[in-house]
Amino acid sequence: MAGITLQRKTQEEGPYPIGSMVNKDHVNTVFTVQLKLWNRYRISNIPSLVFIDTATGKIVCRNGLLVIRDDPEGLEFPWGPIPFYEVIAGSLLQSNGQLQDSSILEGSYVGVYFSAHWCPPCRALTRVLVESYCKIKESGQKFEIVFVSADRSEDSFKQYFSEMPWLAVPYGDEGRRSRLNRLYGIQGIPTLIILDPKGDIITRQGRVEVLNDVDCKEFPWHPKPVLELTESNAVQLNEGPCLVLFVDSEEVGELDAAKQMIQPLAEKIIAKYKAKDEEAPLLFFVAGEDDVTDSLRDFTNLPEAAPLLTILDMAARAKYVMDVEEITPEIVEAFVADFTAEKLKPEPI
Repeated sequence: MAGITLQRKTQEEGPYPIGSMVNKDHVNTVFTVQLKLWNRYRISNIPSLVFIDTATGKIVCRNGLLVIRDDPEGLEFPWGPIPFYEVIAGSLLQSNGQLQDSSILEGSYVGVYFSAHWCPPCRALTRVLVESYCKIKESGQKFEIVFVSADRSEDSFKQYFSEMPWLAVPYGDEGRRSRLNRLYGIQGIPTLIILDPKGDIITRQGRVEVLNDVDCKEFPWHPKPVLELTESNAVQLNEGPCLVLFVDSEEVGELDAAKQMIQPLAEKIIAKYKAKDEEAPLLFFVAGEDDVTDSLRDFTNLPEAAPLLTILDMAARAKYVMDVEEITPEIVEAFVADFTAEKLKPEPI
């Protein structure tokens, strides 16, 4: 097993001393290699430490910094993933202050909710999530949520948890809270991960799903191959390379037509990588004309053309643009194939 540490340097930091002879081809090669690593391991925050199995190239642990903090002597090496029900085993705190064994979760869909009282977006999401939780329970579906606190004191935890009608890992059980963070590679809060009754991940984007589906009609929120870009799901643009097809939404049916064009390819790619137990190399979006789209175009310095086919990699600050008069399924497929084959030259964002 090997560990990879990825940390971006600013332009002022180098990587070469002032006055040194710089080989531009070498610089481009280094940048390309760095970009591949950022993309492959979906790095959105730094510093990050990812452990991989060198025999297979598969990720063993995304949250290596927590690993070396919690297990400095390497007693749990090789730090591979542990099933959810094994990590969560033990007592859980109920909202009435009583303890309940974690076996109560068996047979239910489970939301693992990483949050904290000091975080304003967390508090805003909690208010919506309480309503969603009650609606799902009232509909007769088996659903439970486990709160994993990132609060800075037990008093803050108690105050925040008093607003929640579900279960929590006891604040004093820091080891279990840390193992859950490690298990899901949590890099920021709020994060809501939805699990099926077997403990397998349905979606890591529970936050987005809850905000987009306030009536919970699509619970348990299996991921859609193609998303329409909105204010609530725009955060996913930071999670890795995203294909974004910009269209003129003032034309009737343009957004739906764009989704239908992309969806077969998206489904094929997702299935291909799922069969290899790997994450797909791209997320897929269509974007109309609104404030969110305008902000994205301005930030990435994209032309105002529509249709416009792009791949945006916000973490690596890179973009790939296909500016043609007409977008066809064949053009989209070729564009994606060239991207995955690393034939496209990135432009800086």
